[in-house]
Amino acid sequence: MARLDPLDRATLGPLDDHFRARYDETIGFTPNSLLTMARRPQIVTALGDLITTIWRTGTVPPGLKALVALVSSTSAGCRYCQAHEAVDARAHGVPDEKVTAVWSFETSPLYNDAERAALRFARDAGLVPNAVTTGHFTELREHFDEGEIVELLATIGLFGFLNRWNDSVATDLEPEPSGYVAARLAQAGWTHGKHGSAA
Repeated sequence: MARLDPLDRATLGPLDDHFRARYDETIGFTPNSLLTMARRPQIVTALGDLITTIWRTGTVPPGLKALVALVSSTSAGCRYCQAHEAVDARAHGVPDEKVTAVWSFETSPLYNDAERAALRFARDAGLVPNAVTTGHFTELREHFDEGEIVELLATIGLFGFLNRWNDSVATDLEPEPSGYVAARLAQAGWTHGKHGSAA
């Protein structure tokens, strides 16, 4: 059960229009994490701008960014963000089978060497203490230019914030991502954990 409740949409005024345009019309719902953060509109709108910038700029495919976010969130232990990024990966064209196989990316034939390098980086950057080495950057440079490495690390950094936010609040998972991960990831041992189910 969440330690801070999401605010009622009817109380948000102009911020509700922001949520409707930014989230309802793109992913079909506004995450409970943002409705909780809405107590400070300047923070939630600044975060929304950062999310949009990371996802919509650069040359790293958004589907790979979502997988990077999923793997780094797995290292950090945030099941709320894992669920959201599994859904986001699918929304950006990653096949369901590939989402299901994400935890075996090292050996799955669904992943190529560039993806493996990015996901190794995400896995090890998401750990505390951080386990990234110079070798990670050497491997990344075989597949990505330095601007793309910045995009990958920006994605990981964004989810460092979101992982800590959602695990501290124990944000309730919404029905949309909850249903998807129950179907795709439960067979690999995924559970809602502290994030319950808003379904």
